[in-house]
Amino acid sequence: MDFPLPELGEGVYEAELVRWLVKPGEHVQHGQTLMEVMTDKATMEVPAPFSGMITELKAELGQQVKVGSVVLTYEGAATDQPVEPVASVPATAVTNGCQKKKAPVVTTAAFVKAAPSVRHLARKLGLDLAQIHGSGPGGRILHEDLAAYLTPRPDGRTAVPAPREPQLDLGVAGSRIKMAGLRRRIAEHMVAAKRTIPHISYIDECDVSDLVHLRLQALESFAQNNVKLTYLPFIVMAVVRALKEVPIANATFDEKAGEIVLHDAYHIGIAAATPNGLIVPVIRDADKKSIWELAREIERLSADARAGKSRREDLGGSTFSITSFGSIGGLMATPIINHPEVAIMGIGKIVKRPVYNEHGGIVPAEMAYLSFSFDHRVIDGAVGAVFGNAVIKQLKNPAALLLPARF
Repeated sequence: MDFPLPELGEGVYEAELVRWLVKPGEHVQHGQTLMEVMTDKATMEVPAPFSGMITELKAELGQQVKVGSVVLTYEGAATDQPVEPVASVPATAVTNGCQKKKAPVVTTAAFVKAAPSVRHLARKLGLDLAQIHGSGPGGRILHEDLAAYLTPRPDGRTAVPAPREPQLDLGVAGSRIKMAGLRRRIAEHMVAAKRTIPHISYIDECDVSDLVHLRLQALESFAQNNVKLTYLPFIVMAVVRALKEVPIANATFDEKAGEIVLHDAYHIGIAAATPNGLIVPVIRDADKKSIWELAREIERLSADARAGKSRREDLGGSTFSITSFGSIGGLMATPIINHPEVAIMGIGKIVKRPVYNEHGGIVPAEMAYLSFSFDHRVIDGAVGAVFGNAVIKQLKNPAALLLPARF
């Protein structure tokens, strides 16, 4: 029997095949995920409305498949129980711009094989399916796999373990990977940015000794309130204040109109490396948030990104982006601008080094390199240096960031 690609949503007429989750000769059950497809709205899991054996796959990875086209054949019988495709991760993870479309909120784990009943139970128990090892065929998560993650407590309630940190995909030697799905979207976005934007790089160093000490003093207070305090909230605040001093850096370039659009809102994109690829969740109205609010928002956005649960409204529409690679390692980089923005800043790891003070003496200092990329059509080197100096001025006096800005 033929199985055609079902309807995926209103106004969706085709989708890219991202991943097969079954193979010829495999027996599948009703509701089992057959494949993942990507539309312009989200990556969707397509479940089986039948039980039987797969006989042939009729579509290839990366292929654009029209709704109603046959994607596989099987031997078995369809059931009367309805099944619907389920959204997993947004398809516009690295796409910027001023898109105003609304889309369903994404709530399910990405790239997970599990029946709808298992997903429902996992949601009720507060379990993240992306963190659970499936013992079923092909890693499929079964009901008993959920039970193994629940630990009885003395009070009779069930404790849910903290989710494990998702791991980056480092590849397998000797294999070939189809450029499809989110990876292809990332590649297209990066190529378009480099092809369209004449990048100019600017790198400077910054003494962040006071920032290191201030964060250490605040760590315990934030931890007591269940908030993780990284350097990023301070960096975001410093960047926002520098953007207010140099408005041209908080802009996007409308190429069709031939206009530079200077924004009076400060939506800061935070590049995040996830197991599924690079995405840029956005802190909306960062200039209106306190250090506490920024820390909470960054923690939420980062956790959602790593788990593949980023909401569509959290992606796209940034006016300036920050990429922090210091936690992984590396002093400096030449980041690619998040098109159509005109600037991006990267920050490397903080290193203790001997430096000369104003009296000529050698003292230890916590130093970091700031790596900027600017759109040379919009920002010249001198203006880029002014912006870099503005960021450094803010980072060297982090206590002032906690005071209300005078703008």
